[in-house]
Amino acid sequence: MEHNYDIPLLSLLPFILMLGAIAVLPLTWNHFWEKNKNKLLVSIILSIPVLIYLLVNGYTHEIIHTMFFDYVPFIILLGALFTITGGILLTGDIQAKPSINTLFLGIGAVLASFMGTTGAAMLLIRPVIQTNKERTFKVHTILFFIAIVANCGGLLTPLGDPPLFMMYLRGAPFEWFFTLDVEWFTTNSLLLLIYYFVDSYYYKKEPAEAIKWDKTNVRPIKLEGKINFIFLIGVVLSVEFLNEFYLPFVKTNEYFKFIREIVILLMALLSLKFTQKDLRKRNNFTWHPIEEVAYLFLGIFVTMIPALMYLQSHAKTLGVETPPQFYYYTGILSSFLDNTPTAVTFHSLAVGLGIKTGEIVAGIPENILIAISVASVLFGSMTYIGNGPNFMVKAVAEENNIKMPDFFSYMIKFSLIVLLPIFILVQLLFIH
Repeated sequence: MEHNYDIPLLSLLPFILMLGAIAVLPLTWNHFWEKNKNKLLVSIILSIPVLIYLLVNGYTHEIIHTMFFDYVPFIILLGALFTITGGILLTGDIQAKPSINTLFLGIGAVLASFMGTTGAAMLLIRPVIQTNKERTFKVHTILFFIAIVANCGGLLTPLGDPPLFMMYLRGAPFEWFFTLDVEWFTTNSLLLLIYYFVDSYYYKKEPAEAIKWDKTNVRPIKLEGKINFIFLIGVVLSVEFLNEFYLPFVKTNEYFKFIREIVILLMALLSLKFTQKDLRKRNNFTWHPIEEVAYLFLGIFVTMIPALMYLQSHAKTLGVETPPQFYYYTGILSSFLDNTPTAVTFHSLAVGLGIKTGEIVAGIPENILIAISVASVLFGSMTYIGNGPNFMVKAVAEENNIKMPDFFSYMIKFSLIVLLPIFILVQLLFIH
């Protein structure tokens, strides 16, 4: 559906400032930014002028649609995955051999698509750190963990990474995301292969006493809170089946869509009821990260409305038309802004082009949807700010006295030389 909104460029300023705050303030004004109430304050201050502008100009429908049918399902899904996975505790200390570390990351690549990149990252990061505690060289393991578990592993389902869930909300069927299996397999296989050789190189450089200590200091892997896997399956089934594809009556009233959200919320509440409080405490579970997401995305979703309307109206004049262009533009912005609003922005741009040739999925050509989906997930790993779990993994690593590279060193020493060539290869092979 084409729209011709009369949206001035100035109305995009709060959105740009919101994304700028997320990118810059953690690096420049960290003490202020680490308090969630300050994030909420910034979101509210930047949202108010946008809401006034939209209401005065009669765009009430756009506000309701974005907040009720995008923001609310988005936060409920993320909150439920966060709550349920926070009730699963994996402990133990096995040998930190390259083969075992690679297996850990490989398991994370699979889990990320079904419990979300945040859930998989938070489940596995502490056991990975514990396993590698005796090793001298371990920063590379955390870097590849961010790339694989916190990002690239989440490409197979709309649960995997928030940008994909937004594409699902725009009409892409749950099972459609399985068609991204070749991109998922190629990217993660190459990353795991490179990681195995890098870890083998560092393993040979380890002091003899570190290897000896690692071999003798072994505790078997133990999984607690297994009941939460039932609730996790409940969420997966809700997203897959509680929608208009399987429940035709949902089309008769758009508010019937919230059947899915009600069941997802129920799964989260059951997780809270049936998981021992002590287990969550040992898992260092707090509500702080999901509060942060809720407050920031409140600002993002409100300020994003004029930007999306502008892009739909001016899509044909911006020169972004081919799948490779969508791939790289989505990728560049997903690297430095959050990948979720980036994916939504480029989907709106694609809708505005009004192309109706070939296979249409979620209202746009399938090859363009593939480009947007793959780029937003993969390129989220290019910087610490590309995807939510990246900073969380970095914070947990630093809590455990692992000296992580700073923002620019991460790019220069890792993402530009390891990740970017793989992402370019993926485009050359699959995005045409």
